Amino acid sequence: MRKMLVITRDGSRSEEIGGLLGREQEVRAEPVAVPDVGAPDRDVDTLFVDVESLLARNRSVAKALSSLWTQYPSAAIVVMAGEEQTGLAVDAVKAGAFDYLTHPIEKAEFDLIADKVRESDVLQSELDYLRGQFWNEDSLEYVDTRSKAMRDVFVKIRQVAGTRTTVLLTGETGTGKSLIAKLIHAHSNRKSQPFISVHCGAIPDTLVESELFGHEKGAFTGAVRRKLGKFELAHGGTIFLDEIGTVSQSVQVKLLNVIQERMIQRVGGETDVPVDVRIIAATNEDMNDLCERGKFRRDLFYRLNVFPIRIPPLRERREDIPRLSEAFIQQFNGLLNTEVKGIHPHVLDTLLEYEWPGNVRELENVIERACILETGDVLQPESFPPDLLDTQGEVVTSPVKTSLPLKEARRITVDKFERQYLSSLLEQCGGVIKDAAQRAGVTTRQLSKLMSRHSLDKKEFRKKRNS
Repeated sequence: MRKMLVITRDGSRSEEIGGLLGREQEVRAEPVAVPDVGAPDRDVDTLFVDVESLLARNRSVAKALSSLWTQYPSAAIVVMAGEEQTGLAVDAVKAGAFDYLTHPIEKAEFDLIADKVRESDVLQSELDYLRGQFWNEDSLEYVDTRSKAMRDVFVKIRQVAGTRTTVLLTGETGTGKSLIAKLIHAHSNRKSQPFISVHCGAIPDTLVESELFGHEKGAFTGAVRRKLGKFELAHGGTIFLDEIGTVSQSVQVKLLNVIQERMIQRVGGETDVPVDVRIIAATNEDMNDLCERGKFRRDLFYRLNVFPIRIPPLRERREDIPRLSEAFIQQFNGLLNTEVKGIHPHVLDTLLEYEWPGNVRELENVIERACILETGDVLQPESFPPDLLDTQGEVVTSPVKTSLPLKEARRITVDKFERQYLSSLLEQCGGVIKDAAQRAGVTTRQLSKLMSRHSLDKKEFRKKRNS
């Protein structure tokens, strides 16, 4: 049972919130902002607090929230405010509050906030579990995902990392297969041993065998001394064979022998050399199709496909695009000595709608280019490639996503239109809420709620008008 606490100086408002809640929640009401004594109450899941109560003992929103979290460390705080107090409520959200509601509170709006809190709790619990139970500190930023598909990938990594089982990573170019291979190695019992990466498609066919298995002096023209291959260099550790589908038939035969016998022979040599390696292979091709066409040995495919992990393309994990973009901005701020703080709303909408044929690698390249070109502290449409945005910075019309249910496709389209419409309107009105509301034919309260839903700040539009 979820436990919710309502803090308000008006008892009728506490009853109002209680009436909106279902029976599955336990509700308490407090007439004060923060109790004076008592141990922290970790049972409260959600805390609804009026702005008046929030600031009753401290005029600083941030300090007031900090006091509440001291008493209720597990609670998501939702601030309630009148229309004239919206500015304070927005300040509270910027200081860490989960969201805000304006009086009079409608049940549909309240239910939406409650569902968002529950969803956030589930995601955070799963992430905390992953962090606490398995991942090392260097990997935490990579496993911070809101995508169920990626969470499933990380569950599989946890299951297989501690074994010596051969892993086959599949996925489109740019999805991060090499990063996943490194995560598996970093969380295995071989992590202190070498991790050797081989891009099979980048090595000429005549040199693949020598690169993988080494060669003896005089084995071929130019072999002036013995050379150890990648398998010997990876002894005790992990070898990552990227683009495994590109290797020749002769190399496939030798790879099959290595997996079965755990022995190699250098090119030009006759002695078997034992190797203890964990093999992780990766491909962006359909391996079953390659086998059907006779391009890849099916027996080798079976040996490599012991534990397959499919890495989803970026278009199947769009919810991670804002987080990934922010991470890349921080990365390039350090590398390029820039001070970019965010992305223009028009651009973020486009990033969320774009199909990303180059996946995460393409997103990284796009953000790097924008950080180089941008002269301000927010990435503007002009800093992005024209195939993402037209010259006016408007979102390019994308094809209808018939793969989605009608309800979901309609929601995405309406949200996109609302944000574009509001952004254009606010820009034309210079961020003046009253003027924008009048032109839109809605009340200022309704406009403020829509702006909050789409993360639009009137200050940004005022800056643009004054610049």
